[in-house]
Amino acid sequence: MKQQKLAVVGMVCPFPLIEAKQAIETLDSGDELVIDFDCTQATEAIPRWAAEAGHTVTNFEQIDDASWTITVQKK
Repeated sequence: MKQQKLAVVGMVCPFPLIEAKQAIETLDSGDELVIDFDCTQATEAIPRWAAEAGHTVTNFEQIDDASWTITVQKK
């Protein structure tokens, strides 16, 4: 299993989600995409997209007041 980092801190929504959708396309099944972001809307949008697409969220934590990290495992 590989992990790929996607740092989209500073990007406004919906760009973190758009970047994540593009990045996960390059991964193999079972690989993980680690997304670091600071757009509040993405805290709902990214997990919702992952669930709808059939991917698994393996980690989701708040790093500080206004930034998060989420790990999505490709289905």
